[in-house]
Amino acid sequence: MSGTKRKQPPGSVLPNGNLKKQKHLPEPVLKNVAPSSDQEFEVDSDPIVESDTTEHSGDDDGASWPSDDNPDGLPEKPLKLSVESTAKSKKTKPPRTPANDTINHSGSSKEAHAKQKALAQERKAAKPNAESIARTKKLWERLRRKSHVPLEERKKLVAELFDIITGNVREFVLKHDSVRVVQTAIKYANLDQRRMIANELKGEYRGLAESRYAKFLLGKLLVHGDKEIRDIVVPEFYGHVRRLIKHPEASWILDDIYRGVATPSQKAIILREWYGAEFAIFKVGGKGSNSGELKTILKDHPEKRKPIMHALHDLINLLVQKKTTGFTMLHDAMLQYFLNVSPRNEEMMEFLELLKGDEEGDLLKNLAFTKSGARLVCLALAYGTAKDRKQILRVYKNTFETLACDANGHQVILAAYDVIDDTVLTSKSIFPELLGKTPELDQIRTQTMLNAVIDLNARIPLLYPFAGKSKAILRTEDIEILDEIHMIRSTTSKKDPATRRTELLVHLSPPLLALITNNAEALVQTSFGCQFIMEVMLSATGDREPAKEAIIALTQASNPEVKQALDAPSAGRMLKTLVQGGRFNPKTRSVELAEPPLMFHDPFYASLDAHGQLLEWAVGGNSFVIVGFLEADGFGHKVSLMETLRKGRKQLEEAASAGAAGKAEQRRKGETTQAGNRGAQLLLEKLGDV
Repeated sequence: MSGTKRKQPPGSVLPNGNLKKQKHLPEPVLKNVAPSSDQEFEVDSDPIVESDTTEHSGDDDGASWPSDDNPDGLPEKPLKLSVESTAKSKKTKPPRTPANDTINHSGSSKEAHAKQKALAQERKAAKPNAESIARTKKLWERLRRKSHVPLEERKKLVAELFDIITGNVREFVLKHDSVRVVQTAIKYANLDQRRMIANELKGEYRGLAESRYAKFLLGKLLVHGDKEIRDIVVPEFYGHVRRLIKHPEASWILDDIYRGVATPSQKAIILREWYGAEFAIFKVGGKGSNSGELKTILKDHPEKRKPIMHALHDLINLLVQKKTTGFTMLHDAMLQYFLNVSPRNEEMMEFLELLKGDEEGDLLKNLAFTKSGARLVCLALAYGTAKDRKQILRVYKNTFETLACDANGHQVILAAYDVIDDTVLTSKSIFPELLGKTPELDQIRTQTMLNAVIDLNARIPLLYPFAGKSKAILRTEDIEILDEIHMIRSTTSKKDPATRRTELLVHLSPPLLALITNNAEALVQTSFGCQFIMEVMLSATGDREPAKEAIIALTQASNPEVKQALDAPSAGRMLKTLVQGGRFNPKTRSVELAEPPLMFHDPFYASLDAHGQLLEWAVGGNSFVIVGFLEADGFGHKVSLMETLRKGRKQLEEAASAGAAGKAEQRRKGETTQAGNRGAQLLLEKLGDV
């Protein structure tokens, strides 16, 4: 309120720099009157003193309301200071200089810091084991510099360190600084010393897992420990999994234990706790009581299906909502849930919505990089509708190259190939990332494809449309998942598998054929590169002639590394397969010809014959390629080749027996197999000379 009173010392200045005016009094000038120390002035709290608004609004305009003791509302002792006294009071203050301020503040700051430091040292010294902790820190500072500490000195430091911490490990591990000392002790300790630490901490491991710093000690103890230490630590988490998996610190160490340390039986016990509280307290009887497979548990106890599925879904949903979706344990639990819901029912549809509901897509991305998670995504693609598949595929945008290089992630790409009917969508979403996103930058794109060809996992998504479920490129796990998907897609996909594969080849063949044409010398120098050439040439659609010419030109290459690579078994198998025009089927003991026919043998033979290399190849490391000519269907130069071989029969016989030098080399290596060039021996058999 404008009428509120506040006390202000004499000589105070208004915001505009003027002295306060007493509006209702005359203005006598009181000279040579000094204000006493107990004099006070009533000043209006409103800085706006003279206002047209307040004059006509009925406000007090800087004066207080009249009271009974002072009906006129005037100050009892009005007083106005002279200008001279005001100036004199201003002169009494010493001027402030930056230099003086700096000196004063600097001195006080140093003193304050010194006092704070001394106080901190006193507090540290008053804590339990202060001297021991201080000494161990000095030892740790020396030990952690591994490359600067000689072995003998390190042994002495570790021995001293264990002399200090033995019997006091519990006190050290719960402090953020001293726990690092124990971690270093574990790192350089022997097995007996590590067991000693593990036994001292028995009963404390759940607490350590929940600690922000001690959880790292727990991880290091398990990594450097043995079975005995593992069996001490892991059982302490039994019965507490559902609580710890929600803990911000303990959840990660618990998942690390589950993924990398626990035995299969320990994993089963931990996973069972996801199925409900009773599994954390009791063990359900029956022969499947120690199994983590939900299908086995539900088979033994079908009456428990509803509460188990409800408890499992609630815990999964809680972690998904908390955005903690990177746990391997979570992925295993999600797979168990999905495998035990009926296809196309409400539970499955709700679970698919849960997978797609993550706006950032972190759930699906994390799932693709674990074994159970990748299988779950593959099954979701197989059971989902066309819309579901499109939404799932969209999540992995800018991630397909990483998926292709992963041991589990590439399975998601293979599943997309086999179940998505819209092959245009598949080719536009996946192929640009696998083949390089910058077609205008040929060098970068070529290097991207070459890196994928020689990668153990990244080559699979490139070759699968060409080779199919060939054991030459797929692991057993890949084939099992693909078999499962193929059974499901018979009821969920409309397009014929052969048609889908052909449409994918139409999009994938041109860039890969161009890669062979322009980089045949680089590809033939690796076994994976030779396999890549073989699979693409047998199944690609489009113009294969430039690629064939590039492969044939390898025989005349001037690069010594290329010549050496052609003598390798991988290059020999590739060339023989191309000459025969198809893959050899070990079950039927016959060659399955490619469609359309490759017709590689005639131009390749013409090149070798023109340069006089037929006999050289027949007695060298590529002798099986010459055998392939004689076995190839449709080869039109068998008579001419047989005549050339007869002329060089003596050389074939020498190669077949390997000569004295070959036998000596064989004895040196300790080999007991038959000496000689097996390809040359087969050629002699075909000539009638056994």
